[in-house]
This record gives sequence, structure tokens and C-alpha cells, in this order.
Amino acid sequence: MGRRKKRSLMNVDGVVDFFNNVMVEKKPYLPFLIPLVLVFWALEKWIFSLSNWVPLVLAVWATIQYGNYQHRIAVEDLNKKWKRVTLSTSPITPLEHCEWLNKLLMEIWSNYMNPKFSLRFQSIVEKRLKHHKSRLIERVELLEFSLGSSPPWLGLHGTRWSTFGDQRVMHLGFDWDTTDLSIMLLAKVAKPFFGTAKIVINSLHIKGDLLLMPILDGKAILYSFISTPEVRITVAFGSGGSQSLPATELPGVSSWLVKLLTDTLAKTMVEPRRQCFSLPAVDLRKQAVGGIVYVTVLSATKLSRSSLRGSPLRKQTRLSSGVDGLQEHIDDKVIQTFVEVELGELTRRTSVRPGSNPQWDSTFNMVLHDNTGIVRFHLYEHTPGSVTCSYLASCEIKMKYVADDSTMFWAIGRPDSGVIAKHSEFCGKDVEMVLPFEGVNAGELAVKLVVKEWQFSDGSLSFNNLRVSSQPSLSGSSNLLSRTGRRIVVTVVEGKDLITKDKSGKCNPYVKLQYGKVLQKTKTAHSFNPTWNQKFEFEELGDGEYLKIKCYTEEVFGDESIGSARISLEGLVEGSPRDVWIPLEKVNSGELRIQIEAVRIDDYEGSRGSAYHGNGWVELVLIEARDLVAADLRGTSDPFVRVQYGNLKRRTKVMYKTLNPKWHQTLEFPDDGSPLLLHVRDHNALLPTSSIGDCVVEYQRLPPNEMADKWIPLQGVKRGEVHIQVTRKVPELEKRPSVDSSLTKAHQISNQMKQMMIKLQSLIEDNNLEGISAPLSELETLQDMQEEYMVQLETEQMLLLNKINELGQEILNSSPSLSRSSQI
Repeated sequence: MGRRKKRSLMNVDGVVDFFNNVMVEKKPYLPFLIPLVLVFWALEKWIFSLSNWVPLVLAVWATIQYGNYQHRIAVEDLNKKWKRVTLSTSPITPLEHCEWLNKLLMEIWSNYMNPKFSLRFQSIVEKRLKHHKSRLIERVELLEFSLGSSPPWLGLHGTRWSTFGDQRVMHLGFDWDTTDLSIMLLAKVAKPFFGTAKIVINSLHIKGDLLLMPILDGKAILYSFISTPEVRITVAFGSGGSQSLPATELPGVSSWLVKLLTDTLAKTMVEPRRQCFSLPAVDLRKQAVGGIVYVTVLSATKLSRSSLRGSPLRKQTRLSSGVDGLQEHIDDKVIQTFVEVELGELTRRTSVRPGSNPQWDSTFNMVLHDNTGIVRFHLYEHTPGSVTCSYLASCEIKMKYVADDSTMFWAIGRPDSGVIAKHSEFCGKDVEMVLPFEGVNAGELAVKLVVKEWQFSDGSLSFNNLRVSSQPSLSGSSNLLSRTGRRIVVTVVEGKDLITKDKSGKCNPYVKLQYGKVLQKTKTAHSFNPTWNQKFEFEELGDGEYLKIKCYTEEVFGDESIGSARISLEGLVEGSPRDVWIPLEKVNSGELRIQIEAVRIDDYEGSRGSAYHGNGWVELVLIEARDLVAADLRGTSDPFVRVQYGNLKRRTKVMYKTLNPKWHQTLEFPDDGSPLLLHVRDHNALLPTSSIGDCVVEYQRLPPNEMADKWIPLQGVKRGEVHIQVTRKVPELEKRPSVDSSLTKAHQISNQMKQMMIKLQSLIEDNNLEGISAPLSELETLQDMQEEYMVQLETEQMLLLNKINELGQEILNSSPSLSRSSQI
């Protein structure tokens, strides 16, 4: 009875499959067959009889269709069997000796491979040492790093090729046993030890089996170890000079370094993790220091709760009744999932979508701080009514800038599909990838990545298939001036989609900027999409110093952090301001719009040893203050300002019971370049005065006899600003028109017009016709300004020529011999 029931069910399933095949075939006949039958029926009824021919035609047609269906099923079955056979029997070539490879490596190692690999691995080692320190070491610094002149030995027992799916793979041994290293660390030792100690790595031994995979038609090679390699390190210790201390002075350091190197190799280049070595046809010799990438999470397919969690439930359902299988199918339909995208410390989340094939289409603006990056995708299950979310699976994409101005993407594929790799020839090109989730047998994630911009160390940019190069300055000097020759002007423009942790749902955000040891703070806004438009100035620092940004929201019981970010200021070019949206890290939402510009200051404007010091004075006008903090219990303050200029001290009058005082007092100091400090304090008759904010007035870079009017935010308090006017008075200096300043301004306008043209081209390519009007109006304004400066330049050129002619005539008149020779 059971067999008959099972056989009948199989027949019904076969009929249903055949019917679906007829309906979904490329040329479906059934939709045409129905009206044809109706026509024959009409002919049968009203014209002549076709009863003897119709059944025969239908039988022939059904036989042909069924034969085609069986043929297609047989072909698909044979293809599956053939694919299974080819994947299970991986052809392996015989071992090939490669003494020639080691001889070639010895020839090129010292002059080419060693410097290249030393520079690359030095940056990796510095990052790992910064985040993974030993308990005995408080701080560690890399003093010297060179891999030496002894290369590793490759394929001592030969090499062979194998086929992995459709991917060719080379197997070869790796054995690097060297004592010719030059790696030195300077460690600040923690308690109970004291002082500093030098750690010298004397020898290094790494042994394992390598896999090399050529991808993208030979444009790159992926390499990895089959398993975690064997690592041995010996170290020596010293302190100060060349005196060597016994290894027992710092116990555990050798094992710590071995563990650090082993963990680094296991996490970065042990199967299935692979590193990429690109082979570009052209090397533009550009050093990428960062970039902007848009990541779009498109959709997921074949999500199954039991398979993703690795539960044995899936195996049980295969052996259970059809009701249990139907219940699992229903559970997968009601599953609710979202994806968290991670790049460094930056994370973003999609919305929650139900079903086993969810669609998100969520795009996120992500920032890279290096020429490589790993974009990770974490899949979570959301349970309605629950605070926590269940982790399901992950996958990742690695990306790397290539020296020919392209970008390489690669990811881990399924065991039967080999490697997933894509290549973007220029910025702005979409790259779509379908990624299997790692460690599970079900589920795929479709994503799209677009590199919008690469930033280079020389200040040039690469975006939208165009390269904007750094322009030489008009004075002929280098754009990268010394740290005392430039200022960094940072404008915090606006923010959007900020979060709040306040239960009332309000957001009162402000931004803190830190560059070196200098801290600046914006005013407090009252919106999730605030607008600040506040400008700050910093002395330029070298050595790759980052601009650190922290965003806070004011709350009753203390301010809460709502995100942070950092921006590389390397490669800034004068006259080419950078306008970027920076996503906030360590939160799931929020971006800040920042404008950054490098300003060159002439020697006579910026030097403290200028000849104008001592011949003039500094005029400071304290106008007013606003939004000061309340220092009294009644909610007000009695503010006054104490001004300190070197050893000189002055103070304003006291304004009672106000948070927005107005002083309108003028103070003067001899111009000797001393710091000008303002201390805003609350006056008390009996008790000591209390501070309600401090600030520094930057005046040293001001041109002579030109007044600067600015609002300066107060430091050390939550809010408050001071309105001042400052002027460097030089009575004997006449103001002359400056050709150099006009040329610099004209050059800046030209660069701004170039940036606006590129922005217009991007809007046109994106079919964003609504956003074109604003850039067009800005472009017209810039064109008018350029024409004005060109007229000014022509006028100044005429004046200079007239002056030269007058000087020449004076020289001729003062020298009789020259006047007589000119007459002859």
C-alpha cells in the first residue's frame, strides 16, 4: 500500500514538472494551444467536422513535447555527473624541479625584493605591535626593519600544478631560515621592570607549504599557506648602548613574538585567507593613502535558519516526514534578517527584511585609511520583541589599490567554485559579487562596490576615470612645505542621520577636533541633521598626523559619544580644498561634512622673527560673547575677560547677570610674537573667580594692517564663544598691491572650477538633473571672480611695466655715459 502511494506521488510530481516545463519553456506552446483548440471547436460546430483529426494532432504534439522534456532532463543529469567527476578527480602534474627559481630569487632579492618586501611588512608589523603588546611591555616602537640578504628557498622538493574546479593552483614548499636580519625594537618596559630595552631579532625560521593561484588572466597572484606554518624566532636584549642583557631579563618576549607572527599569518594568509600580489602592466608610482568606497548590500538567497546556524536539525528534517520539512520551509519564510557591514572601525546596518530571499538595496559611504581594506558582512537574525540579535554567518571581500590606478577585489568562494575575483579598471566602475557565507553550506549574499576616489600621498586624486594631479605652486616652490609654512583650515559644515541615546529622542550634537595637541570645539546644535559652518585653523604637522573627530550629544547627566572618525591630511595641496562626507565610526548611522584646505603663509606673514615685531603693536577688540555657561545658582554669570600676552596682563570690565555680555573694549600690546590668551571668568565678590572658558587668539599669520573678525569657541566648557577683532598695526608699512597674492587667488579659482566641472560630469553620468543647477550657479560665480582677478592682474602688470620704464629712465638720466651711448 505504501509503495503504491509513493509511486502515485512520484507520477503526480512528474506530471507537474512536465506541465511546468511546457509553461516556462523559451517558446511556450500551451498559451497558443488554448485559443487554437477554441478555433477548432468553432470550426467543428459551425463549419465542418474535425473530430477525427484533432485527437491525433494533440497526441503527436504531446509526444514531441514529452520527448524534448526527457532529453533535457537526461542532458542536465549527465552534466551534473560530469561536473561531479571532474571536481572529485583533480589532475595533478608531476613534480618539477625549480633550482632555477631559487637562483633567480637570489639574484634579485637584495636589490629588488628585499626593499619592497621590507617596506610592505614594516607597516604591517608596526600595526600589529601597536595593538598586540606583551604584558611586560608598555609601549613598543620599531627602530629598524630589514629582511636581510638571504632569500627564502622555494620548492626544495619540487613544484606541481593541480586543478581546483576551474582554477589552476601551484603547490610549492617554503623554507626561510635566516640569521641575516636587521630588526630592532625599542620597548618601554612595564612594572615591575623599569626603563627601556632594545629587542633584537637574531634569527627567523618559517617553514610551510604555499599555494599560488593566478587570477584575472595573469593580472594578479593569490598566495597562501595550506596550514599554519612552523615559526621559530630567537631574540637578544640590550639596554641603552651595546651592552647585551640575558634573555631572562624579559621573560616571555620570545614566545610573545612567535605567537604574534603565527597569529598574523594564520589570520591573513592561511587557507582560505589569501593575500594578493598584483602584476600591473603600468606602474604609475603613486602611493595611495586612503579612499572612499560605496558599499551596496543588494540581496541574499537560500537563507535557511538550520543550515546557517550549523544545527543538526537540517539532517533530521531530511529523515523526517514531509510535515516537518514543510514546517522548516515555513520557518525559513518568516525568518527576519539584516546585514552589518564592517570596514575597520566603521560599521553600518541594513534594515530588517523577512524571508529566505531578502532584498535590501542599502548603500553605505565607507572610508579607507590605507591602500588595502577588508569589507566584512555579518548576517544577523532579528527576533521581534527581543533586545538581542542572533549571529548567523559572515563573508568578506578584500580590496587593494593597484599601481596602474585600478582596484582589485577578491573573496573566498565555495569549494566547487574556486576563487571569486573582480577587477575595476578605474574609479566609479561598479563591481558586483555574489559571496557564499563562510563555514556553512547554504546562503549567498549579493553586493556591489564602487570605489569613488583614491587619495595619494602627493595630493593628487583619482576618481570617475579622471586624475586630478597636484599643481605646482605659482612661486615655483614645492606644494609640500615645511610644518611651519602652512596652516590647515578645517570647516565643520554639517551632519546628517546622527543618532541619539537620549530617551526623550532629542539630539544636541557638537563636534570636537583634535590635531596633534590642539583641541577645538563647535557650538551645540539641536537637530539630527545639524548645520555648524564653523571654521578652525591648525598648524600643519608632519609624520602622517591624523585629524581626529569626535561627535557628542549634550545630555542632562553627561555628554554621550555618538561617533568618531579620523581623516588623513597627507598630500593636501594649496588651492585645492577637499570637501568630503565622513561616516562616523563605532555607531550604525551618522555622517559629517568636512571641508579641508591647506593655506601657504608667506615668510613675512608667518615668521615670529619678522622685522615688524617691535615696530608695531597688536590691537585687540573684545566685542562680545554668547551662549556662556551659567556659573551662578540663579542660572546666570558675571563674566569678564582676563587677557594674557606674554608677561602682560589686562582685563575687561564685569558684565553682571548675563550669558551674552558685550564689552566693546580695545586693548593694545607691543607686537613681539607672544601668545595671546583669553580667560573668560565669572566674577564673585567674596569667593574666588571661576573659569567659564579659555581660548587662544591666533594673530601671528595675519597680514600687516589687516583686521581679522572672528568668533572663537571656548575650550574646557560645553559651550560659549567670544567675538573679537584683532589687527597687527605697522604704521610705516604702506599697503601695496601684491601680484603674487592675486596669482595665488586666480590659481585657487581655477582649481575650484576644475573640481566643479568634475562634479558636473559625475552628476550628468548619474542622470541627476535636479542637482545640476547649484553647481552651475557656483561655476558662473567662479567664472565672474576669475574675470575680475584677470582684470586686476592686467592692471598690476601695466603698473609694473610703467614702474620699470620709470626706473630705467631714472638710471639713464643719472648716468651721462649711458645717456650718450643710448643717443648714439
